[in-house]
Amino acid sequence: MLSEAVKWPRLLFINANKYPLDTLIRELFSPAQKYQLLVYHADAIFHDKEYRNAACKYSMALQQKKVLSKTSKVRTSTGGAASNLQAQSLPSEIEVKYKIAECYTILKLDKDAIAVLDGIPSRQRTPKINMMLANLYRKAGQERSAVTSYKEVLRQCPVALDAIIGLLSLSVKGAEVASMTMDVTQNIPNLDWLSVWIKAYAFIHAGDNQRAINTICSLEKKSLLRDNVDLLVSLADVYFRAGDTKNAILKFEQAQMLDPYLIKGMDVYGYLMAREGHLEDVEVLGGRLFNISDQHAEPWVISGCHSFYSKRYSRALYLGAKAIQLNSNSVQALLLKGAALRNMGRVQEAIIHFREAMRLAPCRLDCYEGLIDCYLASNGIREAMGMANNIYKTLGANAQTLTILATVCLEDPVTQEKAKTLLDKALAQRPDYTKAVVKKAELLSREQKYEEGIALLRNALANQSDCVLHRMLGDFLVAVNDYQEAMDQYSIALSLDPNDQKSLEGMQKMEKEESPTDATVELDGDDMEGSGEDGDLEGSDSEAAQWADQEQWFGMQ
Repeated sequence: MLSEAVKWPRLLFINANKYPLDTLIRELFSPAQKYQLLVYHADAIFHDKEYRNAACKYSMALQQKKVLSKTSKVRTSTGGAASNLQAQSLPSEIEVKYKIAECYTILKLDKDAIAVLDGIPSRQRTPKINMMLANLYRKAGQERSAVTSYKEVLRQCPVALDAIIGLLSLSVKGAEVASMTMDVTQNIPNLDWLSVWIKAYAFIHAGDNQRAINTICSLEKKSLLRDNVDLLVSLADVYFRAGDTKNAILKFEQAQMLDPYLIKGMDVYGYLMAREGHLEDVEVLGGRLFNISDQHAEPWVISGCHSFYSKRYSRALYLGAKAIQLNSNSVQALLLKGAALRNMGRVQEAIIHFREAMRLAPCRLDCYEGLIDCYLASNGIREAMGMANNIYKTLGANAQTLTILATVCLEDPVTQEKAKTLLDKALAQRPDYTKAVVKKAELLSREQKYEEGIALLRNALANQSDCVLHRMLGDFLVAVNDYQEAMDQYSIALSLDPNDQKSLEGMQKMEKEESPTDATVELDGDDMEGSGEDGDLEGSDSEAAQWADQEQWFGMQ
């Protein structure tokens, strides 16, 4: 049974829209009931997502709590035991402050949220308050304060995994973090996996992808963490960062089968599927996630990737901006919007988004690659070279960093030989690394070393099947007049990605060369196709204008 102090405010709140609430509060209720009613009212407004109004009502409740505290002191001195009991059942003042900070965070008023939480004495801060404060400090770039708050969370809750990840992401050593959980792992059974888990995530945040993969795989073999969805998503993400697309997709699919309502990490999965040309599957995935929730960035990113790889860049830009609205820390959304801006010729705006993605994920090489592509698109070879050298020195000489540096070197005739040396080193480390194979094949094509290029591509395709590699092999075979096998390679490429325009063009070019007597007929057909393409382009321009208008309407420039 609820006390009368609780019943009356709730009953009155039901009719709050019919009567002046402030008048009723002043005339009918005690200070404690007034405080309760204001908190209930604010909770209801918060539930209706009127966050600015809710913050105001919570602040009014805190003012009422000050009045209540003064009257409580007077009653306590006169022996009011009942008033003490009532005060203990009231909503916590600390909890109300937390709700105000939550409102400010949703409204992106991070400074105001920090100010509210800073006003709570450190001894009264609960783990969730310290966690919110740590995340806000980190977002504001106050790393030292963030580390202190995360450590306080761990002191209160030694197995708070989010706090552990927060510390590792701020470059706190794995050994130091593990030492903070030592007591609990020794006293609680079945926690022997925690130290290995910390080591795995320390490798992830240090950019040591291969050791991270090995450590997570060893964890996955433990019966307690076998088929753990979060661990599978992390493993898929590390495979993606290491450039192993095949295993990344495999682990994402495994996680999705275990949890059909999984949203975390699906933006990266959708991006990989779109990049591999599986646009129908991406469309289905996006629709399924929208049915689960449209309040997460992931479904919007997935739909944006479908539009981007369908060459509908303006729509991809709108969807990426919508995803950023929902989650300003979504790296994949920033990369999507940056790529769309770059392909629309708005390079300087794209650079801003790629830089923000780099700030949020300093160990993700695709953030740096996007920025380097922008520099090269604007003829900033010197800036691109500086960035590539910085990645090489910071993250070490692995297949990915060597390939990035070689890509920039290929743009300058003076550094062609250096590019060749770098690519050879990359392929010596990882013979199956697709990006290195592609760049080496491009270099061999320039040098007209077709037989060497064919051998390189055949060797790469022995253990994998990739649209770009099959298409490039087709190009090299055409150069040595092996038309039949070239046609086969183009066909394989199109079976892997039906939207690959270059494979289609290569096949059409071969058909023309093989049928010179039908040149006139084919020319007429080409004219007809050309008119059809013009129609598609006109439709595309119309759609781009439509999405551009929507973008201006939503203020997402």
